[in-house]
Amino acid sequence: MRTPIRTPIRAAALLPAAALALAGCGGGGGTGDGTATLSFANSYPQDHPHTRCGIELVADKVAEADAGLAVDTFPDSQLGANTETFASVMSGDIDLDVQGSAALGSAYEPIGVFDAAYAFDDADHLFSFFDSEASATVKEDFEEATGAKILDVWYFGDRHFTADTPIREPADLEGLRMRFPDSPIYLENAEALGAEPTTVAFEEVYLALQQGTADGQENPIPTIAGDSFDEVQSHVSLTSHQIGSQMVVVSGRTWEGLSAGQQEVLQQAVSDTRAENRQCIEEAEAEIVEQWKADGTIEIVDDVDVEAFRSQARAHFQDSLDGEALALYEAFGEAR
Repeated sequence: MRTPIRTPIRAAALLPAAALALAGCGGGGGTGDGTATLSFANSYPQDHPHTRCGIELVADKVAEADAGLAVDTFPDSQLGANTETFASVMSGDIDLDVQGSAALGSAYEPIGVFDAAYAFDDADHLFSFFDSEASATVKEDFEEATGAKILDVWYFGDRHFTADTPIREPADLEGLRMRFPDSPIYLENAEALGAEPTTVAFEEVYLALQQGTADGQENPIPTIAGDSFDEVQSHVSLTSHQIGSQMVVVSGRTWEGLSAGQQEVLQQAVSDTRAENRQCIEEAEAEIVEQWKADGTIEIVDDVDVEAFRSQARAHFQDSLDGEALALYEAFGEAR
């Protein structure tokens, strides 16, 4: 197995998480000049768009604002595994995190529906709903339930299947052990799409595919390439079965510890980064696909019967969801 080189971007990333538990804003510390320093975690490698065109851009924008606020970035799960960091945000040990809606659903279940298969048509649909009045209630309820605030949503990329066989229609998933994240909405996605799920920690997916304990997985193209899943899979099938959303969340303790001006700077930095982050994701997708076509690293299956997957999934969720989750799923459709 190839072991990628993981070099922290910022010097502060060399500090263990415990060293960040200083007085001040959340898990961050401060500098000698009185600047409040916030920790910003994600689980992606340093060359992933959510790092180089995401958390790093936020850090740069905050620094440029000169508001007595700084952001230190911690990519590549340096402050804990992907399943652990949001708990640290809720406790205030980590200030900021980029986290999938499904993972946030472990603390407030309805928000996980953002990650339901075929809930959104594309990134424009996702952003349109998030920015609408219809999304206000779920964001407010999330904050009340968790003590954490959602600053914005970033596009993670369309999720596609990889396996050692093409997947063109739901029947092609039969008998395949497909890795899905261990969360209720992802396991529901597996059922909706007709897949047999196997749950493997994100950090262990490469090994599971290499050793054959999982037959395939699903992720956006930059993640497939960035974590080298294309080295241990022969086909990527462009199902676009999920418009990946990643919420940028801030600890409530951290937010309350900032001045109104600092809150505005942080909010603006995160929101202004959304469009740049999306562009970065889409450029990375295009470059990776062209490279795959050029060198034959992995076979691209682009004649997928997307409508067969979509209609099956949407019918499933109409039957399986109820209460707040169903209301939210239907609100997505109304915003379509």
